[in-house]
Amino acid sequence: MCPWSNSPFGGGEPMSQQVICSAIAAKHVLSFRYKNIVRTVEPHLLGSDSDGDLTLSAWQLSGTGQGWRDFHVSKLSGLTTTERTFSGPRAGYNRWDETIDRVVCRL
Repeated sequence: MCPWSNSPFGGGEPMSQQVICSAIAAKHVLSFRYKNIVRTVEPHLLGSDSDGDLTLSAWQLSGTGQGWRDFHVSKLSGLTTTERTFSGPRAGYNRWDETIDRVVCRL
């Protein structure tokens, strides 16, 4: 378990990057609020998009249905690492995602 688990960090803070990268490395599910909806996700990749926004690419488990989603980290709130883990990359994961200009961390 990462040392930041169960600590609520708002989006855009440097700590958010550490929480997300730790969760990716340990394959821990994340929970956060995005666009006023609580979501749980399996984080796969964190990096800057072409506009320079720090973006999380993740498989969403709950919130607005399941599937691949991109989230601007600056818009996350209540970011927490859960005890729940996942086994590895989901089908369709593209570790060389062309929409990400600079990778911070990834599976």
